[in-house]
Amino acid sequence: MKAIPICHPDFAELEPLNVWHKEHAPYEKPHHPEHLKNRHTLFRKKFILPEFDPEKNRALLRITADDYYKLRINGAFVTQGPAPAYPSAYYYNEIDVTEFLLAGENVIAVHQYYQGLVNRVWVSADLRSMLCCELELDGKMVLTTDETWKCTTHTGYTPLGLIGYETQYCEQYDSRAPECGFHCPDYDDSAWGYAAVKKHADYGFVKQPTKQLVFEGLCPAKRENLPGCVRVDFGQEIVGTLAITGIGRNGDCVTVRYGEELNPEGSVRYEMRCNCRYEDKWILSGSPDEFIPYDYKAFRYAEILYPETAEIRLIQASVRHYPYEKRASYTDVPDEMGEILTLCENTIKYGMQECFVDCPTREKGQYSGDVSISGRSHAILTGDTSMMKKAIREFCHSAFICEGLMAVSNGSLMQEIADYSLQMPAQACFVYALDHDMDFIREIEPVMTGVYRYFRKYMREDGLIGGVKDKWNLVDWPANLRDGYDFPLPKPIGDGVHNVLNAFWCGFLDSMDELYTVLGMPVTGESERVKAAFGKEFYNPETGLYCDSGTLTHSAAHSVILPLLFDIGTEDEKRTERMISFITEKRLTSVGVYMAYFALAALVKHGRRDLAVELALDEGCWKNMLKEGATTAYEAWGKDQKWNTSLFHPWATAPLIVFADGVRVY
Repeated sequence: MKAIPICHPDFAELEPLNVWHKEHAPYEKPHHPEHLKNRHTLFRKKFILPEFDPEKNRALLRITADDYYKLRINGAFVTQGPAPAYPSAYYYNEIDVTEFLLAGENVIAVHQYYQGLVNRVWVSADLRSMLCCELELDGKMVLTTDETWKCTTHTGYTPLGLIGYETQYCEQYDSRAPECGFHCPDYDDSAWGYAAVKKHADYGFVKQPTKQLVFEGLCPAKRENLPGCVRVDFGQEIVGTLAITGIGRNGDCVTVRYGEELNPEGSVRYEMRCNCRYEDKWILSGSPDEFIPYDYKAFRYAEILYPETAEIRLIQASVRHYPYEKRASYTDVPDEMGEILTLCENTIKYGMQECFVDCPTREKGQYSGDVSISGRSHAILTGDTSMMKKAIREFCHSAFICEGLMAVSNGSLMQEIADYSLQMPAQACFVYALDHDMDFIREIEPVMTGVYRYFRKYMREDGLIGGVKDKWNLVDWPANLRDGYDFPLPKPIGDGVHNVLNAFWCGFLDSMDELYTVLGMPVTGESERVKAAFGKEFYNPETGLYCDSGTLTHSAAHSVILPLLFDIGTEDEKRTERMISFITEKRLTSVGVYMAYFALAALVKHGRRDLAVELALDEGCWKNMLKEGATTAYEAWGKDQKWNTSLFHPWATAPLIVFADGVRVY
């Protein structure tokens, strides 16, 4: 992409702010002017195609924006994007726009958004606000961004407070704003100014390797008209925006509330348990109006409160998700597993956005540990490895911050989790087993070797690792589902070695040796030595179990699940059977939905699919979610297991992986 990035003049001369740092390192957050946050900037460009013929010509548009764009051509919605990315490998979208163009005058209209917050969603709060695009007709460049593009701020959007962990703004949309309808070809932009060239544009543009989102209109499954209020139920949790049409007096204020649940009296629970307050406002103009929120939410229910002088007409949702086509089959499972698989499938279908979002509500960020579950689930369900490879590459890009990689990518919030970094080579091996893309393995190997080098710094003489103080030692989440894990887990962690991190370290060494073998490189050769040290440190011969720490006083379920998965001591049949028996006794409810994946995978790997099915069908697990009314999987086994439980969490989809026909479980 060769076009010049442009921006609102307010951003033209600003140098990028540094948002990169180690999570626990001393860091002074740079000053970000408040008036530059939550900026909705509009761009328009008229251009002539004198002899355009859609039957003969082909038009390609390459476009990107920081943080985000929504594109219309000649009034028609085309697409939006890009996927979040670091500036050094910033995505642009390449779109065939032939069907949207006309012979003669055409109008491109773009709504670009810069959020300006430090969170998991985008790399923002860095003053890198811009738009960049170029139009190619039959291989010839006919339009690029420059200072002739018209530009203004959309005054119709006012922030109404923050949602989640500063994830997004609640919005007030004012239909009286003069910029409403800016995308229409006949809109008068004569009062607008012009764009400026973005002076400090330090981007390395790369074509986004995944498809654009798809958008589907959805009517409510149920609508209830009450005095001054309309309530709708879409029948399931969805991700997207709400489209409402209505009319009222100039200045009438409509309140729009969204929720995943209803309150006992039937109103929408818009102060959601996941720490999001989903309430927007809409100001009417006196003419027929349309409510046009910019950012997406996840919800099932909506409630529109309006004055008696107003009338609410059409209510629909625009549902967004990554293109989805099911390829997987599940033939060897009991019928009662079907409802659980459907729950998990809906979670993946609607939860996959432009990245593997942790949850589409309070965070909207991509965690490397989630990719171990939601990434595998998506790749198995669809047969499409491109999203998983994109995610792995993105975490590899975070090596410029820390050689041991970040836990969140691509965002400006810095978070590091040791357990997650240690799972990444296994993710790459899993992808390779599906598509045999040797080029991908060659590409990411140097970064994986860097992760190996990073953790070797924490090795004792016997090969075990401890005191990884600059990364969170997670074990499981939420913390109350660690089954009494007997090792203190403050942030930063203290000295000493503990089971879970070292079990993942053993799995990491196995996966690195597998990668090196695929590439014909020398292996680490350290796995057997470290596993022997693991047994010496954590095995209690009296109980036949691995313990949480070297004190050998307690064995949490986690401390047995991972050694079984990574074949630590499994050459001893009695020890293996003892581990399987212990996991069966503990059940999945002793751990979180995250660790449940590793438990089920360990059982299936060791030929106990029957036990995996039995545990997955326990009343306290996915069946409990269904009993509580879930249409997407939860962050925990029940709504009340965590103070801010997300009711839409793709990491809770382990059954899609472990029970699929003929696939590798880890």
